[in-house]
Parts: sequence; structure tokens; C-alpha cells
Amino acid sequence: MRKLGALLVWTIVALLLPAVAFAETSGGGGGSLGPGLGAGLAVGLAGLGCGIGQGLTAGNTTAGIARNPGAAGSMFVNFILGMVLIESIAIYGLVIGFMLQDKIG
Repeated sequence: MRKLGALLVWTIVALLLPAVAFAETSGGGGGSLGPGLGAGLAVGLAGLGCGIGQGLTAGNTTAGIARNPGAAGSMFVNFILGMVLIESIAIYGLVIGFMLQDKIG
């Protein structure tokens, strides 16, 4: 129970600390951080997710072909189709990043 309480406290601290760091002082009028952060997160998370997805897809396809070499033809078609769909997510992230880049300034 003590570990759960400590975990809860540190989770709250980790969630509230950025709010304090980005709190606006009197006078304000600074630039906006949102579009730049959004563009970076869009490209970064899309690339991370696609890398993980492509690695899992390639590994599982290789394992499937190693277990059943006779099904390599049908597995290869599904593998290529899956890779194309996974890569389209990275392209969507890149497009969103470019769209948000116009709002930085």
C-alpha cells in the first residue's frame, strides 16, 4: 500500500510539474509552444510507432515462413501490404507536422 501511495504522489507531481513550468508570468504575450510541440510529437510518435510495427511485422513474417516455407508466397503478399499500411501512418504524421509548421511563429 505504501508503494501505491508513493506511485500516486509521484504521478501527480509528474503531471503537474509541466503546468508550473509553462505558467505564464504577468505581461504575457509570448510565442505559442503548442504547434511546435505538436509537430515534433506528430513526426516523432508516428516514426516510433511505425518502427515498432514494422519490426514486429517483419519478425513475425520471418518466423511464419521459417515454420511453413510452403506458405511463403501468400505471406509475402500480406507482408508487403502490411508494410505499406504501416508506412502510411508515418507519412500522415509527417504531413501533420508540415501542416503545424506553418502555424509556428
